[in-house]
Amino acid sequence: MRLDGLKRDAVTGLGWMAGCWQQRNGTRVTDEQWMHPAGGSMIGMSRTVAGDRMRAWEALRIVEEEGRVVYVAQPGGGPATRFAASHLSDTLAVFGNPAHDFPQRIAYRRVGADSMVASISAVRNGNEQRMDIPMRRIVCE
Repeated sequence: MRLDGLKRDAVTGLGWMAGCWQQRNGTRVTDEQWMHPAGGSMIGMSRTVAGDRMRAWEALRIVEEEGRVVYVAQPGGGPATRFAASHLSDTLAVFGNPAHDFPQRIAYRRVGADSMVASISAVRNGNEQRMDIPMRRIVCE
């Protein structure tokens, strides 16, 4: 989605994502933190811990790049994968990259002031594979 189809301050409109978020599933805990929008960007990070071991981490960015809003993910510090915005609002942010294996789509949906659901999905062999990650806002430490 090009910026001409979005407000000029499209990234600023995602300020509802800023802060610290957490999902707990048994002994598995995923924390995701997003900085407030500034300079046409948001910087984020995610870490998943199971028991006493880190299982995954990821560097994240949402940036205005070449006239588009782009979500950039770097799992484990590896190569960056870009997902172009297809919908941005005060309750929903959707990004896609149909050429990527998994995920092809990343979405964040606001559910009240203190909850949001992140979802990752892809279509494989005509079937959608999807994972929803419900998160609640926590105090940043």
